[in-house]
Amino acid sequence: MKAKVCHITTVHSPFDVRIFHKECKTLAKSGYEVYLIAQHDKEEIVDGIHLIPLPIVRSRIRRMIYLPIRALKEALKLKANIYHFHDPELIPIGVLLKVFAKGKVIYDVHEDVPKQIMSKYWIPKKLRGIISFIVNLGEKKFSFLFDAIITATDDILKNFSFYRNAISIKNYPMLSKFLEVKGKEKKDDVFKIIYIGGLSKIRGISEVVKALEYVDSNKEVRLILCGKFSPIEYEKEVRNLKGFEKVDYLGWLEPDEVVNKLVDVDAGIVCLHPITNYVTALPVKLFEYMAAGLPVIASNFPLWREIVEGNNCGICVDPLNPKEIAEAIKYLIEHLDKAQKMGENGKKAVLEKYNWEKESEKLIKLYEDLLHG
Repeated sequence: MKAKVCHITTVHSPFDVRIFHKECKTLAKSGYEVYLIAQHDKEEIVDGIHLIPLPIVRSRIRRMIYLPIRALKEALKLKANIYHFHDPELIPIGVLLKVFAKGKVIYDVHEDVPKQIMSKYWIPKKLRGIISFIVNLGEKKFSFLFDAIITATDDILKNFSFYRNAISIKNYPMLSKFLEVKGKEKKDDVFKIIYIGGLSKIRGISEVVKALEYVDSNKEVRLILCGKFSPIEYEKEVRNLKGFEKVDYLGWLEPDEVVNKLVDVDAGIVCLHPITNYVTALPVKLFEYMAAGLPVIASNFPLWREIVEGNNCGICVDPLNPKEIAEAIKYLIEHLDKAQKMGENGKKAVLEKYNWEKESEKLIKLYEDLLHG
């Protein structure tokens, strides 16, 4: 008889890459009966995963109060062997599942939430410290009740060093996605750089666009910008920059579209600002650029420098300095052979160590230990 497992999120899309495409699909392929409770418009089975819909809500308050209660009701109906939840606002639901359900409970910590709160533009600055403290206290106080903690990075794992059963399962790219796609021919007269992800000030979009003004090269340079602006008013500010005339803005892309776009460019860029939550993060897009064989331009944080320069797969820059970013772009254009070698080195590093296939083994082992340990 298959073990029944239930993933729960009230924040993420039902087709979130980490939750659906990586964790849920891995478990389904390993023989588990997998359910996913998330905001969705209908109940259906996709790729062997049973989607249990929650109402789609726009209000943050409604999402944080109403949806967890609905999610709890649906979760209790399933009588799963393992409940695996993904949002800090579901911690009370995790506690109730421990009390009223017979299954094991896992808390999957995607972000260092206490640090992340300090950079949330929609939270008044005066309240950020208080809310951060409360969330930090809640995570530590209630984590003891759960059967396991999963974190997306080793740095977040340090927050749970006191806990007996905590592991990091990193959000590395899936090799299968990149091995399936063949590279396209790239035009020699245009050097394309790509950024994929959230488009906000703290993600360094303004500095990257400004850098385009300073790139003095015989080749035309284009920045392929993919993602959603946050807040939406920020889009107007970026469009008013002189460098935006060298930008191709594609909006938000589906995961498969992302892969196809990566094989049609010359370099990847991720110049996030040095805020606390980013300095120790492992940006998924950095590793996806590497998996696609692209040289990368990245922020010069110690952890990122260790990855990029340690594998000789790109250039680290001061993310707040557009001229330094421009120099890195110019270097790649003028040293195409070295840029190609950097891309090859990055792909080799992903094939050998930075991939989901290796990380997924830890997920399967954890589930087996919880069920049979």
